[in-house]
Amino acid sequence: MTSTPPALTRRALLTATAGAGTTAALAACGSGSGAVGPDTPLRIAAVNHVWSQAIAERLPEFEALSGRRVSMQMLTADQLGSSYNVKLNASATDIDVMMLRPLQDQLLFARNGWLADLSDRVTDPAFAWDDVQAAVRERSTTRGSVYSVPVVTERPALYYRKDLVAAPPQTLDDLLEQALTLTDRDAGTFGYVGRGQRAGAVSQWSSFLFSFGGDFTTDDGRSGIGSEQARAAYAYYGRLLHEAGPPGATNMSLEQAMPIFAQGKAAFYVDADAIYTNFLDPTISTVMDTVGFAPFPAGPAGAVPYNVPSWALAVNGFSRLQDEAWTFLQWAAGPERVSEIQSAGIPGARTSVWADPATTAAFPPELAEAMRVNTENGTGHDRPEVIQVGRARDIVGRPLVAGILGEDVDLAADDADAEFADFLVRDNRQQEF
Repeated sequence: MTSTPPALTRRALLTATAGAGTTAALAACGSGSGAVGPDTPLRIAAVNHVWSQAIAERLPEFEALSGRRVSMQMLTADQLGSSYNVKLNASATDIDVMMLRPLQDQLLFARNGWLADLSDRVTDPAFAWDDVQAAVRERSTTRGSVYSVPVVTERPALYYRKDLVAAPPQTLDDLLEQALTLTDRDAGTFGYVGRGQRAGAVSQWSSFLFSFGGDFTTDDGRSGIGSEQARAAYAYYGRLLHEAGPPGATNMSLEQAMPIFAQGKAAFYVDADAIYTNFLDPTISTVMDTVGFAPFPAGPAGAVPYNVPSWALAVNGFSRLQDEAWTFLQWAAGPERVSEIQSAGIPGARTSVWADPATTAAFPPELAEAMRVNTENGTGHDRPEVIQVGRARDIVGRPLVAGILGEDVDLAADDADAEFADFLVRDNRQQEF
């Protein structure tokens, strides 16, 4: 990349406010008043994430190409959500580009009219929309219209201890058998650790659900968590943590489960591939030299992990710079930029980029291969696709907790299935545009 004149560099306004209050963060975004002209900045609202930081370093390049200065605001995920709720409910025009979570936000935002329809724009041959992974691309579409462009993807990884097993388990049956064998509660070592918190465990459990042949809903939109396949997945995951997991598993989310594996107290751990660096960090990990990475094991329906867009870019439906905002999306999510950023260790969504070995060289080779396999086998969601995602996860997670506690999974699944069925009826009404 050619060097950028100092004056142009100074024009890139980046404000990281992860520790600031929401009120201050909203004020920093600007009022949006005044006429739009060549000096009006393109305003980007983003989460404080490694992808955002990588793009922020490259903003001078975009400014030089576009001739427009950029103001980028980075907030925590909670602050960003609060900002959108306050500002977009008031039809604010002072956000142009929005970073959002397609599986958590898009259905609600699209229904509320907060997102610009990008369907015609993504057909530009230069953007190569078909190059975006199919499972991920589908999550950008709501009611037949494209509302976002994925920039960061995520899959599960099977983390395992190479000093305890000769090779990673290929099937879920093998995983359970080896985890039970390696559990020694008296010694404080466990065959498996994973998320067990009611709502927080749902996204990681989804790969188990899919690999047993189930899903959260049926093809006609009814509850799927009472199916034979879902019950088997509940029972399996419950037994895995009940018999091979640490005490207090039902209180564990990422923050509690990850350190147990990092400190060498568990043989296996399934969680997002994005967290792998924690196990290579000598300040928090004792397994740097013994951690292995493997694809998600096969269940009765094969290996069907999630492969989701964890973050995407969208254009504010109220923005007065929608053409300029789309130009930014083209630049930030196009093949060249995705290749560049993935080569730095941040996984993107383009098939052509994943096919280039140079773009995965930043990952441990075993992990790169696991990511490739999980991408090929993956499905594009890891939670119910509804308006009230948090409530849905809470319902779906109830039989998980029952299984981990050694309680009657079928009884819990009966109750959760009935409640989820009623929930879906109400939620579907809310989804009407």
